[in-house]
Amino acid sequence: MDHLIELRGRLIWCVAAFAVAFIVCFFFAGPIYVFLVKPFAAASALYAGSDGHNVSPILLIQVTAGLAPMPPTTAEAAQLIYTAPLEILFTKMKLAGFGAVFLAFPVLAFQLWRFVAPGLYRNEKGAFLPFLIASPMLFILGAALVYFIMLPFVMWFSLSQQISSETVAVALLPKVSEYLNLVTALILAFGLCFQLPVVMTLLGLAGLISSKLMSEGRRYAIVAVVVLAAIVTPPDPISQLMLAIPLVILYEISIWCVRVIELRRTREDEAGGVAA
Repeated sequence: MDHLIELRGRLIWCVAAFAVAFIVCFFFAGPIYVFLVKPFAAASALYAGSDGHNVSPILLIQVTAGLAPMPPTTAEAAQLIYTAPLEILFTKMKLAGFGAVFLAFPVLAFQLWRFVAPGLYRNEKGAFLPFLIASPMLFILGAALVYFIMLPFVMWFSLSQQISSETVAVALLPKVSEYLNLVTALILAFGLCFQLPVVMTLLGLAGLISSKLMSEGRRYAIVAVVVLAAIVTPPDPISQLMLAIPLVILYEISIWCVRVIELRRTREDEAGGVAA
């Protein structure tokens, strides 16, 4: 009963933190949405300024990151619509819920740690805490890759598919809800996929996989990464490569992490054998 009472208290703190974060994010839903639309605005402005010609990828990233000024056409470049009376309200609520998870994550992680830590040995605490820190950092790294690199190129690619003739004009006017769905889906996909080193290292700690097995299965892992990138990203080669390449690099990092664990375990076994 003591554990259940403590769990109830931790859950109350988590729910309260999420509720407060939700209210704050809903109050600032407009500025947050404008921030998320900036990659589309950068791609639209540069596309309009170049008359559909190629633009330097570096310039596109710099404009999105605020390192280069927006072209003067930004006031009309990024246009989004909503077609249902309450669509913008539900979009703001979804955005507030999505942002509340990020804003309340330190409290959620702290409550999880305080609930789990008393039941762990000292060496287990030392192994668990780094993963609790590395996991959100890797998620943020994946989200940053989406925001600063992938989204601008995806929107540029979408703008390049527009059709214009003397009799027909097919222009990109995304709905606010669909754009948010795209952004949240990409951030979740990249953020979760970037947890690969954490997952592999935990499996290595548990002794379920080895660096040798991972090295020998590298070709199969690359195929699986390509298939995964094709499933979770929009159907264009740019976004698929932008996810597949970092995942392959993270897989190599995972092999190195598991190898370090194996070397440390070998030294501990040798030290224990000498002591015996």
